[in-house]
Amino acid sequence: MQKVATDVVIVGAGPYGLSIAAHLRRRGVPFRIFGTSMHTWRYRMPAGMYLKSEGFASNLFDPDGRFTLSNYSLERGLPYRDIGYPVPLETFVDYGLEFQRRLVPMLEETDVIALTHGPNGFMLSTDNGETLRAKRVILSVGITHFAYVPPALAALGSEFVTHSSQHQDPGALRGRRVAIIGAGASAADLAALLHEAGTDALLLARRDAVEFHTQPQEPRPWLQRLRQPRSGLGLGWRSRLCSDAPLLFHAMPLRLRLRAVRNHLGPAPGWFVRDKLVGRVPMHLGARLNALTVRNNRVHLTYRQRGAGESTLVVDHVIAATGYRVAMQRLQFLDASLRQRLRCVEDTPVLKRNFEASIPGLYVVGLASANCFGPLTRFACGAGYTARSLCRTLS
Repeated sequence: MQKVATDVVIVGAGPYGLSIAAHLRRRGVPFRIFGTSMHTWRYRMPAGMYLKSEGFASNLFDPDGRFTLSNYSLERGLPYRDIGYPVPLETFVDYGLEFQRRLVPMLEETDVIALTHGPNGFMLSTDNGETLRAKRVILSVGITHFAYVPPALAALGSEFVTHSSQHQDPGALRGRRVAIIGAGASAADLAALLHEAGTDALLLARRDAVEFHTQPQEPRPWLQRLRQPRSGLGLGWRSRLCSDAPLLFHAMPLRLRLRAVRNHLGPAPGWFVRDKLVGRVPMHLGARLNALTVRNNRVHLTYRQRGAGESTLVVDHVIAATGYRVAMQRLQFLDASLRQRLRCVEDTPVLKRNFEASIPGLYVVGLASANCFGPLTRFACGAGYTARSLCRTLS
């Protein structure tokens, strides 16, 4: 069945897609939104984890700014503090689902499986068999499509190596010996949760140390607040500028933008994971993998640490907690010719100041927009600026 769509289609229903939809709804802009509400958070994060972002930086955004995580927690009688109380994943997911029920009730929980572009606009096909047209499309696909596994690990096959986003249930590997590769939040969270669930977990990383975030102390002296202002991205003027001035970041030379996104806010677990990890989970740090082989249905990881010889670990499974890398070519629901025409740098889209890509009417938000707008759009707290900016453009 084919019919003319509404003016705008939003692909994705995470914090960005839902926040944009809430703003468009208030402005009376006709739109449709497709996807599973809070999909990544519900199905790609390990149960029992806590958000690294502070409570005040973990909101979805309605036009009035009223339905915050703070107000939701107050309604439900849940513990909450703006700063210094880790937000449980379960609380954040339930808050997002309630945001969707109240503010984006028109969400259609089906996936877009094909998107093409032609002289008459965009044509989309959905998983439930519908075909529709749209004048403008917003890609709010989050991070799930961009899970990165280094080629050397991926070569072993999914039987022996999986990405951290595939382990929603930490208890599924109970009784097995598992190596987690990485030293960031995903690696530390998962290693601690696997250990608690009865898995013989160990951590292997190139970094010489696991750099935990410092536990926030509030209130702070005024001089400290002046020297290190707080933002949704953390402490310091660099983070504050990235948070408050995404258009200034957009105006920077490309080389500086790419370097800033790579280097600012690197891998760092939350302070609250330290006691669950240190002294409980063996950590092999400053280690570089030299060889990976499978023998007798087990993985042999040969590595060298600085100042030491080679060592070998033998495990049942390897988890690559190696983060996410945007690669627009991996969005297979985009027509091949559309992907070919999309102007990219390092396979990330080149976007105008209003998030529009090189294909007129196509907008890209969230992690995929970070090389243009900075670290802000790597995190949920960037959904507010994005929603307001797009709403001005689309209305």
